[in-house]
Amino acid sequence: MARVTDAVTTGQLAAFALELEPAGIPAEVAEAAKLHMLDTLGCGLAAAGTGVGGEARAAVAPAGGPASIIGSPARASAPDAALANGTLCHALDFDDTHPGALAHIGTVIVPAALAAAQAARADGAGLLAALVAGSELTIRVGSATSAGFHRRGFHPTSVCGIFGAAAAAARLSGLSPAQAANALGVAGSFAGGIFEYLADGSATKPLHAGWAAHGGVLAVEIARHGGTGPTSVLDGRYGIFATHNEGPVDLAGFATLGQVWQSPATGFKAYPCCHYSHGCLDAVRILRDDLPGLSEITAIEVEIPAPGVDLVLDPLEAKLEPRTPYEAKFSLPWSVAELLVNGKLDSASYTAAAIAEPPVLELARKVTYRAQEFESFPGAFPGRVRIEAGGRTFDATVLHERGHEHNPMSADEVIAKFTANARLALPRDRVTAIQETVLAVDRIDADGLDALASALEEARA
Repeated sequence: MARVTDAVTTGQLAAFALELEPAGIPAEVAEAAKLHMLDTLGCGLAAAGTGVGGEARAAVAPAGGPASIIGSPARASAPDAALANGTLCHALDFDDTHPGALAHIGTVIVPAALAAAQAARADGAGLLAALVAGSELTIRVGSATSAGFHRRGFHPTSVCGIFGAAAAAARLSGLSPAQAANALGVAGSFAGGIFEYLADGSATKPLHAGWAAHGGVLAVEIARHGGTGPTSVLDGRYGIFATHNEGPVDLAGFATLGQVWQSPATGFKAYPCCHYSHGCLDAVRILRDDLPGLSEITAIEVEIPAPGVDLVLDPLEAKLEPRTPYEAKFSLPWSVAELLVNGKLDSASYTAAAIAEPPVLELARKVTYRAQEFESFPGAFPGRVRIEAGGRTFDATVLHERGHEHNPMSADEVIAKFTANARLALPRDRVTAIQETVLAVDRIDADGLDALASALEEARA
């Protein structure tokens, strides 16, 4: 059983979420939250525009309710809209990740908060505060371990994100402190999301984000109607850290809630694939133009931190020839080869036709790997690539992947990524309107927020 350094109760976490006022959020934290909201919605629009990740949407859309669903004219209950949108926003694996928590943040918190805000007729300032509160709490849960959820086979996005979703929804829904604490306790019994999709390339991972968003909002509804949950849901004898984690736990980060802001360190993704691959992909970009020619490449060796090996490199035989587009997103050999051959990795790279390209598969078969320790891990997704070509060795190491706070994307680059993604589903004028509204979300009223959500309904493949 995991050992904790201190106790943390749902009452303490609920108090942080409910008491956080928009005026108390530092400007840089608020601006980062807006960019992450924009990036998350762009990923969901891209999925809708390319026909990916719509299964949850199809399952819930006919139900009716107050909350908008990306790409659907029919609204749904807040929990169901959160499920549909969370799944869409994570479907391309292009959404943000906090490297310390090893969890995707926006893809859970944005759909949950937006749905709860619509249901409660909240304004944009309230939504922004909920986004920050939910993100900060999710990051604390994930950062309390060092890849411990991974070692146990659980996806931190789902296990950690459900608590942030519940906190965000509780704040927006006007719960009392006792009700909000109960909502967090209830959420713990919904926490899940297993990595077994890696066995055959199944696309269940996007559902982890959708389910966490759904579960957090649903837990709030249950608590509103009198449901109760354990105050020790995180660090109790049978709490999340005991049942879903393998390894030590340090709860010191919870004491800094509202004092140290960790959400701006959440990294934007430059490539729509597993973040553990990104350091190596950045290294390939450094080396690519200096290589004598793809035909002269005789060997490629990649190095990443050990916790990522099971996700993107092992078993190597399966990673060399992905069976599905989704499996290719978790194949570092294939992604390296695709980037070398075609010079880019974007939303169009991971398709059934692309993963069968003979030149890419031939080059992927030349990839070998080693697990390596990096001074920047945990806290980044570093990588090293060594390529033998034309009798020479080409070597590059990237300690902080592009999009990391120490190798950041500018606001303009994040906006450009959003635009490219959103244009897959919406005309340019609608994309521009959404962008402008999100970047000023703290200044819009409840009608403006509902109009923003309504614009997402227009997405089309």
